[in-house]
Amino acid sequence: MASIVPVILAGGSGTRLWPMSRELQPKQLLNLLSSRSLLQETVLRTDRLPNVTAPIVVCSEAHSQIVAAELDKLDRRASAVILEQAGRNTAPALAAAALFAAESNPDALLLALPADHAIQDVDAFASAVEAAVNAGAAGRLVSFGIVPTAPETGYGYLRSGESRGGWFELAAFVEKPDAETAEEYVASGEYLWNSGMFVLPARLYLDELGRHAPAILAACKKAVAEASRDGDFLRLGPAFLDCPSDSIDYAVMEKTDKAALVPLDAGWSDIGSWNALHDVLTKDADGNALLGDVLALDCTNSYIVSTSRLVAVVDVDNMIVVETADAVLVLPRSRAQDVKLIVDRLKQQKRREARLPPEPSGSKRTAD
Repeated sequence: MASIVPVILAGGSGTRLWPMSRELQPKQLLNLLSSRSLLQETVLRTDRLPNVTAPIVVCSEAHSQIVAAELDKLDRRASAVILEQAGRNTAPALAAAALFAAESNPDALLLALPADHAIQDVDAFASAVEAAVNAGAAGRLVSFGIVPTAPETGYGYLRSGESRGGWFELAAFVEKPDAETAEEYVASGEYLWNSGMFVLPARLYLDELGRHAPAILAACKKAVAEASRDGDFLRLGPAFLDCPSDSIDYAVMEKTDKAALVPLDAGWSDIGSWNALHDVLTKDADGNALLGDVLALDCTNSYIVSTSRLVAVVDVDNMIVVETADAVLVLPRSRAQDVKLIVDRLKQQKRREARLPPEPSGSKRTAD
């Protein structure tokens, strides 16, 4: 059996989880589900897998030290922490990881895992990875499709094709649908949510990238050739800045004739908003997820969190209230995606609250 090389994609910014998630302390580095960060939970999730190597972590150079500290807390070493000078989306990130992995193990199977996802049933996850490894061994680039629990309009969908025993041909990628179309997809039983997780034979991925997105492969080859090693850190060369920015879905998976699909039913969430986090957390009898020093009276179906002081809330339904030492966010759960608009405005105003971790309460808070 080929070695499984986890590739932890830890380069996101998590703007929809502001004010806890900041540019220099994004959501994958926060303890949102447990006493461990989402990054740590992702690394530990791979322990259930057979023949697994030390992970490759891909992250921003700005996050290098905190990522290393998170691994140290687990007493883990990465085979490499690949540092990007600037984000170029998932296709280049995975190309850099594939080039690094293939140097020592040409037959490596990459298990690409975003560092900011939640998976509640780790045994079901391990079983799905086993099926995906079988598909990868058969010469396929494998997407994990999440068995839908509702007609969500916030996810892209994957349509399953012919069954191959444990995995399926991937018949089509579908963009985010409207509500009526999403209901039809879920009712048909043929469509799964696009998870953004993959199993990729390293050499096959590089071959398909060269066929469908040669400029990305050329830039990544040059960036890896120019890379400098400093302990566990692998700093990509300046050519990475010239690399086109594109997702693996658009660059490769929607174009290749070697795509496969494995269903995953494991309590998955991409924690893409405060609303999504509310959905996966334990709630009280009134449907509230309450964290920290919170006093909630006659509140229902809400997410309320305090990190530095008492937060008292009365008579709200389906609301989000998030308190940090330097900011407070209040909005309806139905507007959870619009937190990004707040972050955009803060960036326009050059506010430190968009970029830096929370300051202690009482600090002066002005534009930089």
